[in-house]
Amino acid sequence: MTKVLVSDPIDQAGIDILAQVAQVDQRVGLSEDDLKAMIGDYDALMIRSGTQVTADVIKAGGRLRIIGRAGVGVDNVDVPTATQQGVLVVNSPEGNTIAAAEQALALMLSLSRHVPQAHASTMAGGWDRKKYVGNELYKKVLGVVGLGKIGSHVARVCNAMGMEVIAYDPFISADRAQQMQVRLSSLENLFEQADYITLHLPRTPDTENLVNEELLGKMKSTARLVNCARGGIIDESALADALKAGVIGGAALDVYAQEPLATDSPLRSVQERLILTPHLGASTTEAQENVAVDVAEQIRDVLLGLPARSAVNIPGLSAEIMERLKPHLQLAETLGLLVSQLSGGQLQELEVRLQGEFAQHPSQPLVIAALKGVLTSALGDRINYVNASLEAKGRGIRVLEVKDETSKDFAGGSLQLTTRGDQGGHSVTGAVFANGDLRITTIDEFPVNVSPSRHMLLTRHRDMPGIIGQLGSVLGEHNVNIASMQVGRRIVRGDAVMVLSIDDPIPPSLLVTIHAINGIKEAHPVTL
Repeated sequence: MTKVLVSDPIDQAGIDILAQVAQVDQRVGLSEDDLKAMIGDYDALMIRSGTQVTADVIKAGGRLRIIGRAGVGVDNVDVPTATQQGVLVVNSPEGNTIAAAEQALALMLSLSRHVPQAHASTMAGGWDRKKYVGNELYKKVLGVVGLGKIGSHVARVCNAMGMEVIAYDPFISADRAQQMQVRLSSLENLFEQADYITLHLPRTPDTENLVNEELLGKMKSTARLVNCARGGIIDESALADALKAGVIGGAALDVYAQEPLATDSPLRSVQERLILTPHLGASTTEAQENVAVDVAEQIRDVLLGLPARSAVNIPGLSAEIMERLKPHLQLAETLGLLVSQLSGGQLQELEVRLQGEFAQHPSQPLVIAALKGVLTSALGDRINYVNASLEAKGRGIRVLEVKDETSKDFAGGSLQLTTRGDQGGHSVTGAVFANGDLRITTIDEFPVNVSPSRHMLLTRHRDMPGIIGQLGSVLGEHNVNIASMQVGRRIVRGDAVMVLSIDDPIPPSLLVTIHAINGIKEAHPVTL
């Protein structure tokens, strides 16, 4: 008999759908050992955020065909191991879109009209109308940071309310923004111009503490900040200080770097102009039912031999093909991550060029893996192998696929990704060596031979004596350790690129110092 294990609380509507095709066992609060001991008897596992589905759990699931996460993120599932074991992982990327967007709108309105404070005052016997005079949203400038599904919905509603909407999203084309009646802006200009700012970004190494003391200092003294996206995007200590000092007009947060919010959090010491809610973005009756139904339907369909609509790992490929393509997919995604961080500006086109033996592999998974890498900086764990093409299309990104079987640059072929946008373009090439090692072989046509590492610094500079030593000295003075270094050039005393593998990420203040070195034309910190 087909069996499904549900190990987190799930809306009954989802349970009813699963019961159509399988025996459903609900066992909430299992330890990892308990889950490992029993998962071998089940064909499917349905979870929310509570259950940690580790590599050991997946490997113990000999019958396991699918893991369904009733929500957006899948950070509690070891997706690579699931893929390697041929287990499909699905989520519900759109089930709580409206709920999260409406929470942001609710907090924005509450900030404008002092709703929580006025309520508390009235309940305490007060009737202080003058103290709680608010502001209208009409004709105010809203800055939306991140124009994914949630940010786009907020922008659409606020446009209808008569707000002027500007947005920062490097992965939205100008044509797509115009269709949405949104004016694109740099991040700094957005923080300077907006009366209200709402964040809709994933938490990644690039976005962690993105909103720091410096960026808060660029805001109007009357401006208000809302975050219903992910905790850790805002430096909470800097925000608390900015609110106490009157640097900004107010803030409302639904998510935090540490959850539950610590009792000694600096946010708890702010007395005015701050609203805090306990991560309620997806906490609506409709959203909980939506994600449960969405994921339960996908589990049901997969158990019946039908495809899933929101698989996080690549569907439709056998475990044997997945194993054979694994390093090539990893290379495509790594190059996508790399070239997106080099590009920076509005991305309009991605060319995926498969050269030599690469052109003989199934191309669609490689193109999708490249797109997933390119879009990860913007969407984090919301991007996957199923929705990557749709997300690119929705953002107005053209994708070109080119096959060149005649190329003989490497024995196993190579893969080249080229981006084009409003600020020009960049290209990177990579190869998979015979032992499975991944190598970056060119950057903007400059030859290199670099193994990808977690943290890297890429520069373009004049090929002149002393510049490598200056950069090394600056990094040493800031306690940044260099693990390896590669320099590539085409002509002597022309331009060159330098690739440094480093132990820690480059802080923004250090990047300013690096740009000031004579001869440095570009400097790009990269996290892979």
